[in-house]
Amino acid sequence: MPNALRWKPSVTVAAVIEHAGRYLLVEEHTPEGLRLNNPAGHLEPGESPLEAVIREVLEETGRCFVPQALVGVYLSRFQRAATGEDVTYLRLAFAGTAGEPEAGRVLDAEIVRTLWLTPQELQACPALHRSPLLMRCVADHQAGQRHPLGLICTDPSVHLPAVKPASSDT
Repeated sequence: MPNALRWKPSVTVAAVIEHAGRYLLVEEHTPEGLRLNNPAGHLEPGESPLEAVIREVLEETGRCFVPQALVGVYLSRFQRAATGEDVTYLRLAFAGTAGEPEAGRVLDAEIVRTLWLTPQELQACPALHRSPLLMRCVADHQAGQRHPLGLICTDPSVHLPAVKPASSDT
């Protein structure tokens, strides 16, 4: 099918950060209302998945994140009720540690606050989860699922400047 549109899932990264039995989450404004999520976001051009998750945690929590392991790779589909938008997400979830919040750092505009919840508190409010992947990532982390960061390979070509197509002036 040469003229068919190519399916392109949205690639996202997420941080699973646990301390003393509680998980660091963000409460954020979404088109569906106020929701809870892992610190997470989209992979941007020119960055590796590790660079993306470090950036996203800083932007959403004001904390420096040190990835230590890959928890898992997840595929999910979301259909937005209000618009009918149909998106498939490919999520790479990383376990790691986060420092204290940087004083004076402004969080992304959608973020209302950060909070630490136990898995039980999180299980008690599924309607507030931004996606079913939130609980799945926490459950996999609790189960000890960890994979070496070396599984994620970013070719150096990712960091090269974009090449502009040649002009066809005649």
